Amino acid sequence: MQGTAVKKGNSPPRVFKSVITATFKEHMAYRSRMAVSVFAQPVYFLVNYFIWQAIFQIRDTVSGFTFGQMLSYFAVSSLVGFLNWDDSGNVLPMLVQTGGFITFQLRPVSHIYYSFFQKVGHRIMAFLIEMLPVVCFYIMLGINLVPAEPFWVLISLFLSFVLSFLINYTIGTFAFWFVRTDGVRRAVYLFTSICSGAFLPLNLFPYSFQKLLFYLPFQFIAYVPVRVFIGQYELAGITMSIPQIVFLQAVMVAVMFLVNRALWYMGIKHFTGVGA
Repeated sequence: MQGTAVKKGNSPPRVFKSVITATFKEHMAYRSRMAVSVFAQPVYFLVNYFIWQAIFQIRDTVSGFTFGQMLSYFAVSSLVGFLNWDDSGNVLPMLVQTGGFITFQLRPVSHIYYSFFQKVGHRIMAFLIEMLPVVCFYIMLGINLVPAEPFWVLISLFLSFVLSFLINYTIGTFAFWFVRTDGVRRAVYLFTSICSGAFLPLNLFPYSFQKLLFYLPFQFIAYVPVRVFIGQYELAGITMSIPQIVFLQAVMVAVMFLVNRALWYMGIKHFTGVGA
């Protein structure tokens, strides 16, 4: 049969296009859930705006940031958060627990690629429903949303998108060993949010903590894309050019992919070994 000619793990463009389209249409039917962010994010940003406005009244710069750069940091960081939101760490455990994962083992496309393109379809909808209105809000406030180096920003955002997915999907693979992964996911989500620079620029943390963060993958999710957007990178006293830090970001994506595949294959053996 024709279907047997497609090996598992391949990436047929038509299959992935269908996944993107179906995911987009499915979530578009429940788009009101996303609309909450259109109101919540501006409120969160205004809180930060007034806090940092008070701080910069007595200081010209904070850790190398001017007031305008700090506002740009939080604005771009929030947009990166919209882009990178991911639910694969929740979906995969649910499939494993309910037995629905078994059907994916019979399909000609590996679940990781299926899940990735589901995220693509979901984030395309988020771009229309969440990001565009918030971008308009930032523009009305006069926030600078013009990247210093557009080419490197696009590459960094793409790598950030992939890395965020890989980290969440890797957490989801713990379902092969644990009955429930809710606690692990929540702890990792909080840790990732802090260590990625989503809440605060990482160079505001103590120097010793910055050194640790430099070697972890989390900075490449939010902090690095934002610093690439601004056009300067510095952490723990380490200054790198934009091409250098983007290259390091690509290396981290490759490392995380290998870690994910290693855990995946160990998990599959465990999953089949228990008779599921």
